[in-house]
Amino acid sequence: MSAFPHARHLLSAAAALALVPWLTPESRAAEPVDIELVLAVDVSLSMSPAELEIQRRGYVAALTHDTVLQAIADGAYGKIAVTYVEWAGMTWQHVIVPWTVIANRTDAERVVEQLSAHAPNSARRTSISGALQFGSDLFAESGFQGVKRVIDISGDGPNNQGAPVDVTRDGLVKQGITINGLPLMTRSGFTSVYDVNYLDRYYTDCVIGGPGAFMIPVNEWTQFPEAIRRKLVLELAGPASPQWAADEAAHPPVVLAQDKPATDCQVGEKMWRDRSWMFDSR
Repeated sequence: MSAFPHARHLLSAAAALALVPWLTPESRAAEPVDIELVLAVDVSLSMSPAELEIQRRGYVAALTHDTVLQAIADGAYGKIAVTYVEWAGMTWQHVIVPWTVIANRTDAERVVEQLSAHAPNSARRTSISGALQFGSDLFAESGFQGVKRVIDISGDGPNNQGAPVDVTRDGLVKQGITINGLPLMTRSGFTSVYDVNYLDRYYTDCVIGGPGAFMIPVNEWTQFPEAIRRKLVLELAGPASPQWAADEAAHPPVVLAQDKPATDCQVGEKMWRDRSWMFDSR
């Protein structure tokens, strides 16, 4: 018998093995981190260019703050994975910083450099549900295995486009994802009939959810950098930690997720349907 058929058999077996998923480089074990964190930031037209810059600078300052870096270092793995996304309408989500590990100041400054490279864009409408769904999809491609998976979402108005936000929230919570909120109640940008006076309660009842979920309202833009720093530290530390207790003692209390919604989670959609003269802005 010729050696060639045998050789062809070996080559075929090798080719078949190369196609086995668990032997490919892409299937290597995910890198463990303390938290996989999606920073989802509202850039709808209701926010002025100056406010968009304040948001960016707030995240830049928080990610390189000593207390945040110490909270990262104190984790079991001493590192987190972060991605930064800007969002507006149902199909408008842009990844500004792809999944990146932060384990030290050098890593954090690398993220900050990407954040500072280009000015933030802006777009129409407000789809919190679209941002949440987009954020949940990012976990599947992160390449990391976090002890916690968290979407950290900020916004200055209720959901007015896309799927119902509470339904989307509930679906993500069932996947083990925690959603924390930063409702922006500043009212210093472009005014709109789509504002609600109780955005903090709306976020509590309709947006945040999952184990240890909480939100921190921002009533003035001067509060924003500190609110971002607090939220990052609390997300890294958790509600049972001494850092959480110390923070609550020094600042207004953090609002935890409620079991029974009391807010109309369709308020944004109803206001949008009832519009009569406003431009398609939010």
